[in-house]
Amino acid sequence: MLESSPRSRVWRVELPRTPAVVKQLVDGPDAAERYAREVAALRIAARAETPVVPALLATDPGERVLVLEHLEHRRPSPDWIVAYAASLARLHATARPQDTGALPRWQGPDQADIASFLKLAADLHVPVTPGVPGELGDLVDRLARAPGHALLHGDPCPGNDLHTDMGVRFIDFEQASLGSGLMELAYLRVGFPTCWCVTSASVPLLERAEGAYRAAWRAATGSDLQDGLADACAGWVIRGDALVERARRESADHLARIPDQDWKWGTATARQRLVHRLGVVSGTAAGHPAMNGVSGLAAGMRQAMLTRWPTLRPVPAQRPPGA
Repeated sequence: MLESSPRSRVWRVELPRTPAVVKQLVDGPDAAERYAREVAALRIAARAETPVVPALLATDPGERVLVLEHLEHRRPSPDWIVAYAASLARLHATARPQDTGALPRWQGPDQADIASFLKLAADLHVPVTPGVPGELGDLVDRLARAPGHALLHGDPCPGNDLHTDMGVRFIDFEQASLGSGLMELAYLRVGFPTCWCVTSASVPLLERAEGAYRAAWRAATGSDLQDGLADACAGWVIRGDALVERARRESADHLARIPDQDWKWGTATARQRLVHRLGVVSGTAAGHPAMNGVSGLAAGMRQAMLTRWPTLRPVPAQRPPGA
């Protein structure tokens, strides 16, 4: 058996010609949907000219079993996010307009997220200028209408990427969807918001990685990536569910817990994660006419948190061993 989430069982098996990986999704209220998403995503991703996923060798829908090519993961290099970003772009580019309906559409933040975020600002005693609620409402609308039919992994975390001698390949597509690739390109800036493992790349390394993504996207699609990265980053900062692991999402207003409670998830605490994301948004949204107020509010909330909790440390700069 191999290590896996509580939602699946995974084995390495020896077949006559080659080793393989057998994955079975365990019983649960959404097990059938997760299985269908993973199979659909793997079949779409198999179109990539340069492989970005393990080959899907066989399926058994009745038992929710997949048989996958076995790949040897090697320790990622210090600049791993550059190759990661290029492979992520190639993954995103495998979906086509005619794939609409094969996977659910990506879902962004909503009005409840806005209300929670503004309440947190009030709890931190940070003034909200009159235009900010409207800016946040427009942001949510733009994210809901964001163009694109990219194949989104849904949880492209360190650990769900295999760094092999043949390049980076992604696994575990149980949350896959279709939408704008910018929503996952933003992971590099905001610190992998759905992941136990948070990292904050240096500016030069981040620029290399984002450049690699744009170049790979252009090579695969023949078109330049559209603007909208600031919106994607801001969308992640107002989502309280991006502060807890999957099993605890949609269970509480997690932003409301921040003033009274901090909690550890993986390599960082909730307050560390939020301070990092607020800093990213205050910078990326600055100068955007549609989000000047949001930029100022994010900067104010970040400073308020650092003043109230001066021992908060930056999120890790390095990928942890074993991820």
